[in-house]
Amino acid sequence: MNANHQIATLAGGCFWCLEAVFDELNGVVSVESGYSGGHVDNPSYKAVCNGDTGHAEVVQVTFDPSVISYRDLLTVFFTIHDPTTLNRQGADVGTQYRSAIFYHDETQRADAEAVIRELTESRLWANPIVTEVAPFTKFYMAEDYHQEYFANNPSQPYCMAVVAPKVVKFRKHFTERLKKQSV
Repeated sequence: MNANHQIATLAGGCFWCLEAVFDELNGVVSVESGYSGGHVDNPSYKAVCNGDTGHAEVVQVTFDPSVISYRDLLTVFFTIHDPTTLNRQGADVGTQYRSAIFYHDETQRADAEAVIRELTESRLWANPIVTEVAPFTKFYMAEDYHQEYFANNPSQPYCMAVVAPKVVKFRKHFTERLKKQSV
């Protein structure tokens, strides 16, 4: 990792959705799907889905803060998932689908709390934001087949029904923040 790059670890439901969006965001260097926030070392997808590991499905986003700020990443994060549903995103239910920000330093913690406070004051949602803000402890990479899942499986029914609409919403709201496509 470049010394000037930073890492954000975010949970907002299925990691396939978050990865697909952050992959297209200008300033993002890489996105890895995995697990964080739990008490089991080296969990498998099956164990995380059972809900006994304490882990959430997360993306670990490596980004260049000279191109995109951590707060801007959080703005995208809060736009593409529902931070008001406890342990759930749509039909995905369980603590593994919770909304969470695992901060890597005190600046990230303060920024996360400030963004949540600003969004709460804006009354964007009818229900309160339940996003957990917790210190980052460890990231476990998800199995290989989860990496770039949407890019590799766009016709898979879940991808078509759930992931694709989030990507479309992201592209519509953040056109100016998309990575430039090579012609």
